[in-house]
Amino acid sequence: MLTGRAPHMLTRHVDTTGAQMPITPINPEGLPAVGLYHQVSVATGSKLVFIAGQVARDATGAAVGEGDLAAQVEQCYLNIGAALAAAGATFDDVAKLTVYLVDWTPEKMPAFADGLARAQATLGITAAPPLTGIGVAALAEPDMLVEIEATAVID
Repeated sequence: MLTGRAPHMLTRHVDTTGAQMPITPINPEGLPAVGLYHQVSVATGSKLVFIAGQVARDATGAAVGEGDLAAQVEQCYLNIGAALAAAGATFDDVAKLTVYLVDWTPEKMPAFADGLARAQATLGITAAPPLTGIGVAALAEPDMLVEIEATAVID
């Protein structure tokens, strides 16, 4: 589930060309370190990318993972990956994620973490940007259990 402490401040990401990336994730002293994400990200790029809330629909618009939180989380991340790529960004450029979860309870955390782990494996995600989880009564689409927004910064 949640793992140990991440370092206080990670070194700035460097892409394969040696250029510095515009996001530096930080876990400040005095705040708990959470294995799924960092508490802070410092953005220094010049372009902001705002990705609308993504739900578990594939490219054809078909619902994915009806009643399955893990499958829906995974599809949301796949959709965000596609949106980031279209903007010339990757998950390393994500400054913040906001996750809306229907009828959230702590017992749902393993399913959420499983969907995240599957998406990380599929997409090769190593970044863990700040993430805010918000429990909601319902989403605009009644068959959806989760919706995820992303904000990225690119040079």
